[in-house]
Amino acid sequence: MQQRSSAHTVPALRPVPPRTNRADAYLESLQMLERLHRLLLDLVKDEFERLGRSDLTPGQGLLVYNLGTAEVTAGELRSRGMYQGSNVSYNLKKLVELGYVHHERCEMDRRAVRVRLTPAGQEVRDCVARLFARHAEGLELSGVLDDPPIEAVNLQWRRIERFWAEQIRYIY
Repeated sequence: MQQRSSAHTVPALRPVPPRTNRADAYLESLQMLERLHRLLLDLVKDEFERLGRSDLTPGQGLLVYNLGTAEVTAGELRSRGMYQGSNVSYNLKKLVELGYVHHERCEMDRRAVRVRLTPAGQEVRDCVARLFARHAEGLELSGVLDDPPIEAVNLQWRRIERFWAEQIRYIY
């Protein structure tokens, strides 16, 4: 009778690719992330055009969406969203001028400015939220969010986000 090793290995559900393929997959993922963000901006742009909202850029629409019902500083808003190629301070200034965002200096720190949506800004946010809800519903019905489950994908992205943040933090 043969003895079994105490270090019993469980077969993987699928083979783990060699290290170089993993690196290639990571690089492909980064490229896909950039393409997805550009497509997201195009989707918001198309929605604004469909609704006759030519006064806002897609980046400004995402800023309004991410501001939501909160009252935050510009720095906090910047950390909430991804504004590729966007100057958050400039866009906030434009959103104030257009009447979508209200701003005021903080009482405690006069250098900081707190921002929140006006009723017109809330209408824009609701517009973008309806767009995202339609997309979520369509993706759900198509089964795209099931394999792998979107929750697992989000968990993986949060891990990558944490890793990147730690890399930046420990540079200095």
